[in-house]
Amino acid sequence: MSKKVLLGMSGGVDSSVAALLLLKAGYDVTGMTMRLRPEAYMQQSASGGCCSLDDIDDARRVCYQLGIDHLVLNFTEQFERNVIQYFAEQYAAGRTPNPCIACNRHLKFGAMLQKARLLGFDFIATGHYAVITQNDSGRWLLKRAPASKDQSYVLYSLTQDQLAHTLMPLGTYTKPEARQLAEEAGLRVAHKPDSQEICFVEDNDYASFLERYTGTKAPQGDFVDAQGRILGRHRGITHYTIGQRKGLGISFGKPMYVTKIDAVRNRITLGEEGSQYAASLLADDLNFIPFDTLDKPLQVQAKVRYQARPADAVLTPVDGGRVRVDFAEPQRSVTPGQAVVFYDGDLVVGGGVIL
Repeated sequence: MSKKVLLGMSGGVDSSVAALLLLKAGYDVTGMTMRLRPEAYMQQSASGGCCSLDDIDDARRVCYQLGIDHLVLNFTEQFERNVIQYFAEQYAAGRTPNPCIACNRHLKFGAMLQKARLLGFDFIATGHYAVITQNDSGRWLLKRAPASKDQSYVLYSLTQDQLAHTLMPLGTYTKPEARQLAEEAGLRVAHKPDSQEICFVEDNDYASFLERYTGTKAPQGDFVDAQGRILGRHRGITHYTIGQRKGLGISFGKPMYVTKIDAVRNRITLGEEGSQYAASLLADDLNFIPFDTLDKPLQVQAKVRYQARPADAVLTPVDGGRVRVDFAEPQRSVTPGQAVVFYDGDLVVGGGVIL
């Protein structure tokens, strides 16, 4: 009897091709689209985003074309609590969160796997570009996809239980190969653009979204230098992130960068060229994949942003369930609230949230 798979389908080309590959591999596949955005943030179409009504319709049509069932399940309450509210709270605290990682952690692999079990499925599946394997001792591992589309950075929080019950059929494919498979199969989404923006924030305007969501406007405050001298006024901390140079709203005659956001005192520290680099960081909310806990220093390659190149570093466990990451070379724009993800070659060692 074929194993039953609940496949998360966004209406894009990746999850659609994942359905195609799973069917070819002999699985009994049901497509499932998660209704995530509350009604207030739902759009007919989200150009460059995801989770719109058109996306749900695209997923439904692909499932019909492939001859598989399609479910639309409502997770709007969990999404607002674990993603939108978290996003707003982090920005108010002067941090820059990654809502896509929160969504993967709580919704696409947390709530989805729980729902799949209730409905009697053996596995969940997604269209992510990453590779899940198992070592000789039975430990489940996550590895970087060999193609440039690798998405392992946003998957570092996966647990052993989640990895054991998740399929990622696109792991060894490139994006052009996926599009070619979709085209050969005549799938309507073969040339649909990739999602780019945060799905619940229109036009990528975080500050305006936060003002609407919270009902309050971030108060103006002071720009200061590293010595605390006032340099000018900022528009509110939600308009800024670490490493930002453009759009400061004030001219200094030379490049100046955001180096610190102090939500308590409503201050933003600016520094000259070079000040946007850091040689070390602290991280908490950790998850390790090849082992449960880190009990001694470990040489890794670390990424402080999705698009960053992995950089040589040493992880050292410190008090409070945190790690210190010391880089061989200083890294640009180390941003509190973002994820730092650790690698050993292609193996994802784990990751955490930058403090």
